[in-house]
Amino acid sequence: MRLLKQLVPVALVAFVGGALAGAVQGIWILTLLVGVATAALAVYVYARVVRWSERRDPVEVGRQGAVPAILRGLLIGGALFAAVILNIALVGGYHVDGLGSLTGALGVFGFMAAAAVTEELLFRGILFRLVEERVGTWLALTLTALLFGASHLFNPHATLWGAIAIAIEAGGMLAAAYAATRTLWVPIGVHFGWNFAAAGIFGAEVSGNGTPQGLLHGVTSGPTWITGGEFGPEGSMYAVVFGLLLTVVFMWLARRRGNVVPLRRRANATLDG
Repeated sequence: MRLLKQLVPVALVAFVGGALAGAVQGIWILTLLVGVATAALAVYVYARVVRWSERRDPVEVGRQGAVPAILRGLLIGGALFAAVILNIALVGGYHVDGLGSLTGALGVFGFMAAAAVTEELLFRGILFRLVEERVGTWLALTLTALLFGASHLFNPHATLWGAIAIAIEAGGMLAAAYAATRTLWVPIGVHFGWNFAAAGIFGAEVSGNGTPQGLLHGVTSGPTWITGGEFGPEGSMYAVVFGLLLTVVFMWLARRRGNVVPLRRRANATLDG
């Protein structure tokens, strides 16, 4: 099956890279280098296995237009998290309790680069894209969003609500970003922009992972439905609402551009190579 042919090699890169990043965590230069190397290797492996298993050029990770697409995603993801944390701060749920460090932020950069790239390749590049061929865009978005949320249940400070929130605000939104643009660079940029803004800039928890400190030492306090509690702002209702709004925008663009695959096409598609 194409699904396994692509999933296993990229997942192996993600697993080994994640293990190495965890082993050198605390040594910022090594975390940065390992993270960036993992991200680059994952894209390379993805492109190779797609060429091998599908006999086509992997345009979704092509070089043409990659930089502008990543930058657009970075701006969207960073602005989205900034809007969430600003709203939490306005009701007294977040404040800055001192400065972190530049080296800490650089370490977070590498860690989040690896996480964003490998997760987008696995969940949107492989799972969503191949499932969409069989069941259409909307059902593929729903199924992979639920799976993406469930994968966060293994994090140290995970909660059921946190996983549900991730499924709604991120799993759906990032799949919609791919559907709207048909490039993985935009969802990669959005994912990285959100994560780096959260941990690397505002010093907030990301998905209950015990994320290293970035530029600021951020502190959250108050009701879990506002702050997200130990899981981090991704468990906040602000994140869910803003993520849903962006999902609507991306899906509107996907429909307008003719990128929504209807369910009736499933009979003509297969996951087998």
